[in-house]
Amino acid sequence: MSGLLAADKVEILVLVDNVTDMLSSTPSNVETESARLNRRGFRVQTARCLCCAVHGLSCLITVHRGGQSRTLLFDTGPEDYAFERNVMRLAADLGKVESIVLSHGHWDHAGAMLLALNMIRSRNGGRTVPYYAHPHMFGTRGSRQSDGAVRVMEAVPSIADLTNFGGEVVSTTEPQVLLDGSFYVSGEIPRVTPYERGMPGQVRLTADGKTWESDEALIDERWLAVNVAGKGIVVFTACSHAGVVNVLTHARATFPDTPLYAVMGGLHLSGPNEEIIPQTVEGLRGFGLTTIAAGHCTGWRAMTALANAFGDGVLTPTAVGKRFTF
Repeated sequence: MSGLLAADKVEILVLVDNVTDMLSSTPSNVETESARLNRRGFRVQTARCLCCAVHGLSCLITVHRGGQSRTLLFDTGPEDYAFERNVMRLAADLGKVESIVLSHGHWDHAGAMLLALNMIRSRNGGRTVPYYAHPHMFGTRGSRQSDGAVRVMEAVPSIADLTNFGGEVVSTTEPQVLLDGSFYVSGEIPRVTPYERGMPGQVRLTADGKTWESDEALIDERWLAVNVAGKGIVVFTACSHAGVVNVLTHARATFPDTPLYAVMGGLHLSGPNEEIIPQTVEGLRGFGLTTIAAGHCTGWRAMTALANAFGDGVLTPTAVGKRFTF
């Protein structure tokens, strides 16, 4: 029903994340930044080859099927410096990127989009790049402070700017199947849990530009999925403003005949959402996940709770430069 085909394997290279972790042990299907350096032949330890961590997320995702590969860029992190530095130091091949998906309209996921388009097109012969977005992403957003004032967020690149930089913008609320069935991008995520309330304090400027309205639901957020043969669905949830249990509930309903295998991304259980950590952990138990690759905005309290609940056999935190293979 979804049109998503089974892949032989999927590789995910974390280009941008909140943390760097070169030394912690990892499962056999996860390569650390330092292990990648060793594999590439680096023999001298120096800061000049290291990535940097920054508040945001970006993943380079490659699906392999039948001797062919298809590559997609999922978000870019908040700004040019970290994205370009990490791409270069990881030797990530952006020339293979055939599509870009922006998970939701927040600066920490879209700040390097125009640079990313430039870098991709400088390596692919100048071809334009399909860019998948939701129309609600492009408004002016902010967060209401305790004194009632609104702190305005930097806007994501506009459709006009994206087009000028070589993006073929597909702005829709409907789900999409990308790159010959290699990837699935969801539509809007149904909110079914009583405790996952979105982003407290999030507001949006009205169309007339005069007032701020509540935007806590962040309806433009979508999840991305791939299907790995013999394993199941790998779900990419960049921030989980909808709530990761809502995200996975929607994914399970979308693929009722295929098990959910892994979830990867930010779970947004920090700040005001720390109070729903217990309910979220309990809710995650019902999906039988083999891997929870949590990072970005998850927060250390939630990470601790997940480690206590699921152990090292399931929880594998993300970090800059890590490569996951499923």
